[in-house]
Amino acid sequence: MKKFILHILLLVFIASASELRAENVGVPAQCEDVMLQAFYWDSYKTQTSTDSKFGRTKWIDLLKDTAAINANFDLVWFPPSAGPTGNGVGYSAKQYSYQDSDWGTKTKLNQLIAALHAGNTKVIADIVLNHRGSGNSWCTFLTDNFGGDYGSWTLTQKQICRNDECFSNSSSNCYNAAASDRGAYDTGDNFDGARDLDHTSETVQNWSKAYTQWILGTMKYDGFRYDMTLGFHGRYLKMYNEAANPYISVSELWSGIDRQKQHLQECEYNTMVFDFQAKYSMKGIVNGSYGKLNKSKTFEGLRKHGLERYSVTFIDNHDTFDRGGAYGDNQFTPTTDLTTATNKDYVLQASAYMLMLPGIPCVFYPHWKSYQTEINELIAIRKRAGIHSESEVLEESSGQYQYSATVQGHRGKVIVRVGKYRSKTQPEGYELAVDGGDNGAYTVYIAMNPQGVENIEDGAVKSEKFIEDGRLLIRRGEQVYDVLGRIIK
Repeated sequence: MKKFILHILLLVFIASASELRAENVGVPAQCEDVMLQAFYWDSYKTQTSTDSKFGRTKWIDLLKDTAAINANFDLVWFPPSAGPTGNGVGYSAKQYSYQDSDWGTKTKLNQLIAALHAGNTKVIADIVLNHRGSGNSWCTFLTDNFGGDYGSWTLTQKQICRNDECFSNSSSNCYNAAASDRGAYDTGDNFDGARDLDHTSETVQNWSKAYTQWILGTMKYDGFRYDMTLGFHGRYLKMYNEAANPYISVSELWSGIDRQKQHLQECEYNTMVFDFQAKYSMKGIVNGSYGKLNKSKTFEGLRKHGLERYSVTFIDNHDTFDRGGAYGDNQFTPTTDLTTATNKDYVLQASAYMLMLPGIPCVFYPHWKSYQTEINELIAIRKRAGIHSESEVLEESSGQYQYSATVQGHRGKVIVRVGKYRSKTQPEGYELAVDGGDNGAYTVYIAMNPQGVENIEDGAVKSEKFIEDGRLLIRRGEQVYDVLGRIIK
């Protein structure tokens, strides 16, 4: 579907490159990308547990999915790929240069990244810089040998935050160590599952720069999802992004809107963030509070504050998904059984809302595997209209058990309606794009811009459009741009 949409772009209007503005590092402007989180908790395991009921997602398994992923998604977020094996999901990795993990071997990972790149899909690395797992004792670390220009690095207890629990636990080999043998105080929240790294340390900073540059330069990832960014000050994330220059950067800042706004300011807007408050607003679909979807009412995501450009929206992720017992925050789906009519209704209403609104939407793997046909159809509509991260919401309204919004894209407008009591009247000038019926409880209408594709004049410089590797590109002078105006060569 994605390749088909790229070809039909020959029939739509392309803006002049001179109208495009500079981007922050890791924040693509007016971005039409759609992201897939290609894992969930413990999904590296065989399908013998509740956690893996939606399919195993080791590298070898995702290789079988590459055609479907490439056809629908522009970005794929992988779990932490640092090793060693036996370390589970990977959020307390011990050796970052060692890329054999419980998700699979480095060889299979390389093959998977290459297969996704062949389909013009970018790959996002899960980067854990706040903390790392110890080596053979509490306060020792394994050596990272990144090779080439990236170097070899061995951190010591002097790079551990002064107030880390390793210095106060009597079982630790560095218990009660002198101040001169510790790092500085933590610049964020403590994480007690591993050693918190002191990002005021020049050694930690240089190691972080080497790792992020290596993960792009050698491992061929394209961008970063930063784990636990509540744990260190945003100035350091900005530093690492400026050193590595990722295509996209997304912070996991599981916090309220004020703290998220503060983080963006600390980073000087050189990152996006996962929009947790938008996720919680979507809970309104579950409890019938459709006003929570409406910016002018009780919606509390980044869009409320004019920061949709920095928002990665999502319905669930590996941490928030209800896995039973004490796991997950139980905010959206009440059980892991997504196949019930009620849960299908919730997930598809939320998907229609998320995929037609601004921000970069991130689809959760269990949702995609459960309702692939419906979600792919919604993605195709978003692509056709050119809805992007900064799309303007022209109008929105909500009432008891229904919500409606009109959203402007690069190539057209959509009207999305969710809720069983939504209007079924087709707006003048729009065509019906998809209707989920009474059970699906969502409808999307679309109206395309009337302009056709023409060569664009800008003074004496003429823009020439051409297809290369299935992508529509624009050559303007000596530069080549993609359809969003990003210089690619």
